[in-house]
Amino acid sequence: MKSKKLTNGYILRLEKGEEIITSLTKFCEDNDIKSGSISGVGGTDDVSVKYYDPEQEKYISKKFTSKNFEIISLNGNISLVDGKPFPHVHIMLGDADYNTFGGHLGSANIAITCEIVIQMTDYIFTRKLDEEFNLNFLEF
Repeated sequence: MKSKKLTNGYILRLEKGEEIITSLTKFCEDNDIKSGSISGVGGTDDVSVKYYDPEQEKYISKKFTSKNFEIISLNGNISLVDGKPFPHVHIMLGDADYNTFGGHLGSANIAITCEIVIQMTDYIFTRKLDEEFNLNFLEF
């Protein structure tokens, strides 16, 4: 990964083989980033997208491999869960047939590159487990 410090954040370039969530989490830990927003574009050929099923109170994952996908949109935020950075990221993908799909990002290994902007906030957002949905919701 390569990065450049901006006035209120960073721009990152992930390289082939790097995993997005793992890389973002480590970068936030290493640079003391506690809260912010994330946006990005790039490409992947190994991605897991999740959908939350409220009846089962859990995420259902689907893995897509062996195909080049454009990361059309990567959006999310960074908050703290148990004092550690937690990237909450959604992804929209496109394939060679111009089909699109997306959801909650489980994991994605970069095929060529991925460019991500992190805009930091001065307010530190935290998440706490919501018993009804069994999810970590933002606290205010």
